[in-house]
Amino acid sequence: MSQENRTRPRIAPLEAPFAPAVAAELARWQPPGKDPIALFRTLTRHLPLAGAMYPLGHYFLGTESSLAIREREIVIDRVCARCRCEYEWGVHARVFGRAAGFDDAQLKAIVLGGPDAECWSESDRLLIRMVDELHETATIGDDLWTQLAECWSEEQLLEMLALAGQYHSISYLANSLRVPLEAWAPRFPR
Repeated sequence: MSQENRTRPRIAPLEAPFAPAVAAELARWQPPGKDPIALFRTLTRHLPLAGAMYPLGHYFLGTESSLAIREREIVIDRVCARCRCEYEWGVHARVFGRAAGFDDAQLKAIVLGGPDAECWSESDRLLIRMVDELHETATIGDDLWTQLAECWSEEQLLEMLALAGQYHSISYLANSLRVPLEAWAPRFPR
């Protein structure tokens, strides 16, 4: 397959001017004054699907989640790294990375390293192990579950599992649709 075919979107993101229903849906997804990102403009090609996906994404990225931004972003960024979803990893690294307290070494380690990288705290390591185990086995073993349950409530554990699943779905969409990378987002470290 040629490089052009690997990078050309399979379903092109919508471009402005948007139909009123699309503009209304995009306004829910994107902060005011910001151009909608390519993933959102692609999802709104199927308005019922975009509308169904919005509430869970808004829950995780809004103020209702019981997870701290750092916990949330470790899970999201590691899922995206394990799924090789450079698009979504780059968006999150740029938009939320610093707010989550990540430094350059951590942004690199979330992609190229493992849970034992020196830059991680013990709780960070548990989250990375959780994502890795879910990615490799689609479950969490008893030993790791016990360690997770010592640090996080049942509600938080439920959220972490749903969050990992949500970003697997987003990674599958972005990768399979070949959503074009955002010019302002970082690329995977090499």
